[in-house]
Amino acid sequence: MNEWLLIGGMALITFLIRYSLIAVSGRLQLSPTLLQALRFVPPAVLTAIIVPAVFMPTGTIWVGWHNARLVGAIAALMIGFWRQNLLLTIVGGMGVFLLWQWLLPA
Repeated sequence: MNEWLLIGGMALITFLIRYSLIAVSGRLQLSPTLLQALRFVPPAVLTAIIVPAVFMPTGTIWVGWHNARLVGAIAALMIGFWRQNLLLTIVGGMGVFLLWQWLLPA
C-alpha cells in the first residue's frame, strides 16, 4: 500500500510542476535573448545523453572500430548530413550498428 501512495504522490507532484509551467506560459513574456538561449537546450541535452552512450558503453572511454555504437553513430552522422532525413538517419544508423555488432565476434 505504501508503494502505491509513493507512486501516486510522485505522479501528482510531477504533474503539478509541469502543469504550473504550462498554465503560466501564455501569460509570461520571455525576452528574445532568453528565447534564443532556450533554443540550445534540446541539442545540449541530446549531446549529454548520446556522447557517453557512444564513447563509454562499458564505463570507460572506448574509441576504435570494434565499438559498434561509435561506428553506428558515425554512419548516422554521415547519413544525416548527406540526406537530411531524420527517419533515414535513425534507421541507417541503427542498421549499421546492428550489422557491425553482428559481424564482430563478442
